[in-house]
Amino acid sequence: MDNVLIVVEDLEAAIAFFAELGMEQEGRTVVEGDWAGRVIGLEGVRTDIVMMRTPDGHGRVELSKFHTPAAISSEPRNAPANTLGMRRIMFLVEDLDDVIARLRTHGAELVGEVAQFEDSYRLCFIRGPEGLILGLSEQLG
Repeated sequence: MDNVLIVVEDLEAAIAFFAELGMEQEGRTVVEGDWAGRVIGLEGVRTDIVMMRTPDGHGRVELSKFHTPAAISSEPRNAPANTLGMRRIMFLVEDLDDVIARLRTHGAELVGEVAQFEDSYRLCFIRGPEGLILGLSEQLG
């Protein structure tokens, strides 16, 4: 897998949120023109794109803010975890409580609660900007 695309309204808030997870901005550009429209099946495409790279360098999240055509919502803003489609991206973190506290400064909220799976992991779902759900997992022992 090369990357995951997330379409957002507030690009700067999304960048700050993913940076708080330790992701680094890899690049930023504007994409527009006929070729872009042919790839994604839309006319008049103009979008800002920021690529965020995971600290280990193996994963990337592409954040995109569409100027034209305007982005549309396909589901309720705070859709529950059992809504069809891609529901979350999971990140392995070293200190779950610290990461939750730092993400809360960016408006994030727990979806449920922090739970422990056997003696292996502590896990939670957190809702970030634009209703995006992230899974956070801390390996124990």
